Amino acid sequence: MDIEVLRAWWAHRQGLDGAFEGKSAGEVLAKTGWARSVGGSAPYLTLFARAGLSREAVDQAVADLEICELPAARGCTYVVPAADFALALKAGEGFSTTQEVRLACKLGASMAELDHLSTEVLDALADGALDPKELRERIGTAIREFGAEGVKKGMATTLPVALGSLQEEGRIRRISMNGRLDQQRYRYTRWTLAPCELSSEEAQTELARRYFTWAGPATLAEFQWFSALGVKAAKAATEPLGLVPLDEGDARLMLPADRESLRAFKVPKKPEYALVASIDGIALLRRALAELMNANDLERQMFTEQGYKTGSGLMDLPSHGIFDRGRLIGLWEYDVPGESIAWMTFTAPDAALKKAVARTEEFIRTQLGDARSFSLDSPKSRTPRIEALRKAAG
Repeated sequence: MDIEVLRAWWAHRQGLDGAFEGKSAGEVLAKTGWARSVGGSAPYLTLFARAGLSREAVDQAVADLEICELPAARGCTYVVPAADFALALKAGEGFSTTQEVRLACKLGASMAELDHLSTEVLDALADGALDPKELRERIGTAIREFGAEGVKKGMATTLPVALGSLQEEGRIRRISMNGRLDQQRYRYTRWTLAPCELSSEEAQTELARRYFTWAGPATLAEFQWFSALGVKAAKAATEPLGLVPLDEGDARLMLPADRESLRAFKVPKKPEYALVASIDGIALLRRALAELMNANDLERQMFTEQGYKTGSGLMDLPSHGIFDRGRLIGLWEYDVPGESIAWMTFTAPDAALKKAVARTEEFIRTQLGDARSFSLDSPKSRTPRIEALRKAAG
């Protein structure tokens, strides 16, 4: 199949064609996929690019529990719609907490001690939300200090273990200290989320159903990366879906009904520009960046944290991306001192693209204040990326 058709289809399924303009945050995430969150601006940029949602609207959706940031697939945090809360927790079950529990026990804690601490945390939260410092003050000696050895191994106390386990069980949830998704200072509150009634195997199939709805056609290996399942488990998860190849002999698979829709799909004649986060689903779900680039762009040198690399050697976006009907046509970063977007494109920018850049720039300047890629990204640390973009743009 023509790669231009596939790219436009992926962009369409991801909602980057304007089809979700004005829809709610929950509707967008349910239809186009969970939004990866790492303490940066990605969730806001995800929902703005697809539905034009303001920061205030997204924050209100969080406050109303229409959406929530949860440990999900692979134990990674995603912003998830309410209908998928239980499934997301089930999909992430054990991926991070199992390792944390083992480390805590290796450092001297016991399972009985960790269970007791979880009970103490729930009791402490009975009167309202508390941050980690307040929890330590309330619980006191029930929290074990691991000392220098624990700090060296990334675990100073048992409190994060208890908090992680309780989150995974849907018994507590995190609340942002200032109500925003682009920071990582939290309070914790009790939560009574009905557990997922599906077995682990059934939940993996439902996760696969969503994945191939959001990202298909995709390979089994790409689904494995997203889900962290082994080859055998991934095959078992997808078998009930009756996936079919894109074309005979093609490793990319999709839901049967979607293949018929794809056959009838037409590439929009006019450009459909979208400025997205570096971890946006259009690129992150499959991590096959080369398929989103034209052949003559693959050998372009792009600045990364490890120096310049060609597009053909990248799996992930090195900066925030600019797309047109699913094709990566440029990169961008936000310059905080200049309150502007630094950007470059592989094609000559037209008036519509300049308008799209200006629209996103205004959104960041007036509502976000910055567009961090992740929690440790800062105006200072991204200076080399901004300089590289401006140099490439001439």
